Formats: sequence, structure tokens, C-alpha cells
Amino acid sequence: MPEFQRAVLDSLRQPLETGRVDVARANAHVSFPARVQLVAAMNPCRCGHLGDPALACSRAPKCAADYQSKVSGPMLDRIDLHIEVDPVSAADLALPPPAEGSAEVAARVAAARAIQTARSEQSRARTNAELEGEALERFATPDGDARALLMQAAEKLRLSARGYTRILRVGRTIADLAKSEEVRRIHIAEALSYRRQPPRA
Repeated sequence: MPEFQRAVLDSLRQPLETGRVDVARANAHVSFPARVQLVAAMNPCRCGHLGDPALACSRAPKCAADYQSKVSGPMLDRIDLHIEVDPVSAADLALPPPAEGSAEVAARVAAARAIQTARSEQSRARTNAELEGEALERFATPDGDARALLMQAAEKLRLSARGYTRILRVGRTIADLAKSEEVRRIHIAEALSYRRQPPRA
């Protein structure tokens, strides 16, 4: 992502929020549907070796902060899941395959989507990502322990209203994957683990 100009990346903010692209010209204004699933990647720094004393450049860790800051905080706020992936070594390739294969994961995802489809009969949202307002409050309100954790995290992480809402949606999805009717503390904790804070000077 940081290889794109910041203005280009920030132009995605409104479409990601509304699911529509507005094109305005002198004589016309047109809106197009644009509900997409954004998948993006970035290295931790320009050289890609942050955290490796043998390969990292001499400017670390400042180079990492400079590189990552090319993606604005408001843009990061619109991305629900942030996953850090460690580099794969040659030794990793010799390890046995994971216990849960792609077919098992696909089955869990299909079951969660079926739950959301059934829920859509009671709301206009086809997926948890579209829950808002009364439907969000009805289906994604966490239980007491989970709410307490979320409020603590909201204060500590200085979550925006958008970030708070997105954590509720992700927590609801994690609960669906676990086949839990309630959004519990463990689901909110996992959703919080996927939030990324923008680098600070």
C-alpha cells in the first residue's frame, strides 16, 4: 500500500465507507456501486527487513515509521482486519501441513454466512459488514464482560466511532464462526487484536 501516493489511497476512503463511487464532472454527477472487499499488503519498512538485526537498514526503526505513515490513520481505520505475517524461512517449508485444511475453513465460513443470511430476514443487512443502527444494536451488542472490555479498549486505544462500530461487526462475525448467539468477551478480544494503530512520531 505505501507504494501508492497517499492522495490516491485516501480517495478510497469514501467508497469503502459508503459502498459507492461518485464521479463528478462539470456537466454530470454519476454514482456507481462499489461494495468491495479490499485486500492489501505492505512491508514493515521500505527494505522489508525490520526486526532482523542482520538485514535491517541503519535507519530502523525511524524508516519503518516513515514508511508506514504513508497510509493515513483514517484509511487504516476503514480496514477491519490487520494481520502481521512473519517471514517464511526455508525450515518452515519442511513443517507438516496445518491440522485444519482449506476445506474445513471453507465449511466454517459457509456456516457463518448461512447464519448471517438467516439473520438478514430480520434486517436489511446481507452480512455483518452491513449492520448499522438498530440492527447493529440488536444483533451485535456484546454481553456485560465483553462491553466492559470494549469500553476499556476504546479509551486506551482512543477508538473513533467508526473503529468502535467496526469492532462490533467483526466481533459479531467471530461469534458466528464460533456458532455463538451472544457476542462474548473472547470474541471482542479477538476483534480488538485485529485493530492497527497508525504510527506516531
